[in-house]
Amino acid sequence: MSQHYPTLLVTVPLLAAFIISAAGWINKRLCFPFAVATLTVAAYSCVGLLFRVLHEGVVHYRLGGWPPPWGIAYYVDQLNGLVLSVISVSALINLIASKRSIEREFPEKIGPFYTLYVLFVTGMLGITVTGDAFNLYVLLEIGSLTGYALIAMGDKDRAPLASLNYLYMGTIGACFYLLGVGYLYIVTGSLNMVDIASILPGLYQSKAVMTAFIICMVGMWIKMAFFPLHGWLPNAYTFAPSASSSLIAPLMTKVMIYVMIRFILTVFTPKFAFSTLAVSDSVVWLAVIAIVMGAIFALAQRDLKKMLTYIIVAEVGYMVGGAWLGNRAGMTGAILHIVNDALMTLCAFLVVGNIVYKVKGYSFEDLKGLFSKMPFTMGAFVIGALSIIGVPPTCGFFSKWYLISGAIQASHYGFVVALLFSSLVNVVLFFRIIEIGYYEPFGDHHGHDHHPEPMAEAPLSMLVPLFIVAAGLVLVGLYTGDIVNHIIQFVIPKGLL
Repeated sequence: MSQHYPTLLVTVPLLAAFIISAAGWINKRLCFPFAVATLTVAAYSCVGLLFRVLHEGVVHYRLGGWPPPWGIAYYVDQLNGLVLSVISVSALINLIASKRSIEREFPEKIGPFYTLYVLFVTGMLGITVTGDAFNLYVLLEIGSLTGYALIAMGDKDRAPLASLNYLYMGTIGACFYLLGVGYLYIVTGSLNMVDIASILPGLYQSKAVMTAFIICMVGMWIKMAFFPLHGWLPNAYTFAPSASSSLIAPLMTKVMIYVMIRFILTVFTPKFAFSTLAVSDSVVWLAVIAIVMGAIFALAQRDLKKMLTYIIVAEVGYMVGGAWLGNRAGMTGAILHIVNDALMTLCAFLVVGNIVYKVKGYSFEDLKGLFSKMPFTMGAFVIGALSIIGVPPTCGFFSKWYLISGAIQASHYGFVVALLFSSLVNVVLFFRIIEIGYYEPFGDHHGHDHHPEPMAEAPLSMLVPLFIVAAGLVLVGLYTGDIVNHIIQFVIPKGLL
């Protein structure tokens, strides 16, 4: 069975989506257990595949027995083995935590929602596991189209327009990526990533290859919302349903950053990206701007969800800048931050989901007195906030440490200043929320304070997954050394950077 993990993690959720859709017509109560069972199989396959890669090395899987470059091949190493596990486990935890919200928000659309949810996860897993550049585009469209639909199911007045904007920008990004792949195919005659990597070294000076790389990067930057190509993200994540936000926000941007790193490390190789092309310094400065502007825009917000979306914009700058520093420490920090930011974002948006479930709002006015009304939810929020700020022993500290170390090694002190500035702004942002939730009493929003309300916490089915994620922020931080030694040292062997 273990030899088929690479295909099970895609085919099982893909086929199960049709079953869930049919179950929605027969008995809506069947949709949730089918979805949980599906994502449990996917998570088991992903984690099992990660352990297999750690013990046996890179796994190659040929679909239909066709050898590459003619057939589609899945390529799994320590990097995407780690990312696959993060995607599948995060999606499963969020599914369980969001059950009550989904039943309240979509009583008549439970079947379609769970179908789209599972298809989105299928797309994210497929993007990560595939070793074929065109197959990646197909799976990107599966993930994107279902993401648009999941967002459009939110606020009936604003979510459809936000989703339409995302569709326009996402389509442009996907077209850029596909055009770049087309150039690569013209030059190399292959779509298999390993095969392309073996052909490209003799073509590094080709203008077509340079054009392909730049066009692919622009497409990825649009899809990951790299400033100033981020315009679609804030409204899309803010007005989406709680269950959709806490699925898409932790995964979409991180998966696209993984794709960028995959292209840099194993398709075009660091020699081309950092030496032949020689644009790394400019990209890092763009990342500096992204970090600073994301932090400033976050300061200007007056509701929790919109504030978190701009923090994501800044976090994308962290990872892009770290990857393009061109050294081992920076790339290590970027890869670690893919994992850490997925968990931190999931924790933050699960907290928002709990608040919306009980308070039915997420503006700063709605947060008054929440530490007495929802102490456990807000306790998890504090852990997530500390990790986003970068306080040890949470995982956010360690990835920032590597990013700062990489920036110092590269003598890019502008990136160091941007990281420290963003962290200080995050202190202001989160302590402002803590102040409102802890010190400001309940009121009617017109200055008339009421007596404190009794505790009205979110249901246990929402709290337990949230605390698992919050505990994960600390555990991943404590085991960062093991992750670096057992996974990232294989991803970035000595001499590669």
